[in-house]
Amino acid sequence: MRGAIAVSLFALGCASLYAQGTAPGTYTYSDPLGFSYAVPSEWEVVDARPMLPGEREKATQSATSEDEKKGIACVQVGMTARHGDPASVIVVIALPYDCYGQQMTADDLPGFGAGVAEGLKKTFDVGDSKTAFYTLGKHRLWIEREPGTPKDRPEIHVTIETACTLLTKAAVCWMTMARDDAGLATFENGSVTLEADPASRLVPSGTFTP
Repeated sequence: MRGAIAVSLFALGCASLYAQGTAPGTYTYSDPLGFSYAVPSEWEVVDARPMLPGEREKATQSATSEDEKKGIACVQVGMTARHGDPASVIVVIALPYDCYGQQMTADDLPGFGAGVAEGLKKTFDVGDSKTAFYTLGKHRLWIEREPGTPKDRPEIHVTIETACTLLTKAAVCWMTMARDDAGLATFENGSVTLEADPASRLVPSGTFTP
């Protein structure tokens, strides 16, 4: 599954965001695939649907396997939000199993997550990475963090963090390119619900502590 979505999700992340306010000061994206995620209202939610077909076509042209092409065709960019200038960016993506044609299992999670994170290397130069596993309710999550710089903007330094899990209907990843500690904290503290599990912060404190 590693190559299923080895695409530039930073590019595909400029896609549709269907957000609705649910609590004062927040926007919450709720997906029919079985999850939700909230960001502060001062973050700008992005609707760039006209860009997605072109980015998907470019990603398909650079794909190296049929599995990767299938993943690119099926991946859904659920939400994109950004804050600041240069911006910190948060992207949520999902791969529905009914489109991909295969149900993922727990053994597939590390490879799927690594494939998503690998896609960023098409647009970012990255440093040493840290990976970990943690649990929210009944769901196991894989996470990776590394420093990065955009290939076309070497003066910009970000922290890239990608967290992925497997739901009943889809594999889902949350990803940030955080410009500062505040951006990273917003990503990690975002309230997430996974199917019938209670709401919790996306990344528990101490996740990367040995």
